[in-house]
Amino acid sequence: MAKHPLRRLSKLLFIAFNVLFSLLFILGTVVKYFSPTAWWFLGLLPFILPFLLIIHLLFIFFWLFFKPWWTLLSIVTLAACWPAIVNVIGFNFYESFELVKKQDEVRIMSWNVEQFSIQHYKDKPYLKTTMLALINKYDPDIACFQEVVAGDNRKGVNYLPEILKQLHFNDYFYSYAIDNDFDQYHHFGIAIFSKLPIVKKQTSINDPNDYNSTFQHIDVLSGKDTLRIFNIHLQSLKFSRENLNYIDKASLKSDSALVESRSIISKMKTGFLRRGKQAEFVKDAIQHSPYPVIVCGDFNDVPNSYAYEIIGKGLQDAFVEKGYGISRTFSSISPTLRIDNIFAEKSLTVSQFTRIKQLISDHFPVVADVFIGKKDE
Repeated sequence: MAKHPLRRLSKLLFIAFNVLFSLLFILGTVVKYFSPTAWWFLGLLPFILPFLLIIHLLFIFFWLFFKPWWTLLSIVTLAACWPAIVNVIGFNFYESFELVKKQDEVRIMSWNVEQFSIQHYKDKPYLKTTMLALINKYDPDIACFQEVVAGDNRKGVNYLPEILKQLHFNDYFYSYAIDNDFDQYHHFGIAIFSKLPIVKKQTSINDPNDYNSTFQHIDVLSGKDTLRIFNIHLQSLKFSRENLNYIDKASLKSDSALVESRSIISKMKTGFLRRGKQAEFVKDAIQHSPYPVIVCGDFNDVPNSYAYEIIGKGLQDAFVEKGYGISRTFSSISPTLRIDNIFAEKSLTVSQFTRIKQLISDHFPVVADVFIGKKDE
């Protein structure tokens, strides 16, 4: 008996969509090798990889009941892309984070602190207090902060020497772009706080001279060893409140929605292009380091992106080594946005990692403990 035409058409459509999503998934895992200068639009694919993964799992489930051998298409796709998948999903579910760190390890924290809540210092002063208490609770040896609004003027709300004292650090290094002041008492920049002796501080500014083109590094002594710590904040998407509202409730039923969609695409294109150049600039500095490096920061880009690959190549991602689940670090737009990272030289050992699920800023802090050298398992 001949198959019903509609049934045959449905099967062909499912096969076609399965092939299409396989190609999209593969392309999303290799886009990290394509410079955004010519291929910026492909930068969208790493953002949707978790959703494409779910679609493939649904295809496998579907074909099991109808044509089991067709499951091979999605299975082979996922197997071929496994290294990219482990960048997105941590499988170290057996790992637990011990709050008390070991004496022979260095604890690193990276956190976009959203200006230390200076916008709410009058109506919600507890936000900053809670933030500082959280940092003290995890007791990092090195803390890399992005989006820092602070200053050295005693009249400022976020007076850096006072923050240093409250956080029990010994020294700090604050970097900010010229002509990028928040107000007369505060700058807008990035900062590294350290309990280890700092022997060198350096700010590097790439063209153009703005906030996201400014990054910093310090050299610290840990026993007889020297580490170089990089703190970066790559190009923000600079979405407006209207952009975010549109993303949450996407609709093309009005002229204003069309304007918002064009604005979002334009900002994403600018972000991909600038992050690509910034990542290359940072990588060059990493490669010239005479010491083992640890790279912290808000990348504003997801795993398997061009910026992630350029900076992380040759290093180990602390999340991949010891993290689990999706571990989103940005609280808006999508539950899959892990855009804050800690990378470590492969000569070091990442002993534990955690994403602190406490929403005080719009980012969740990440923490990793690192042993200088290799530990015997």
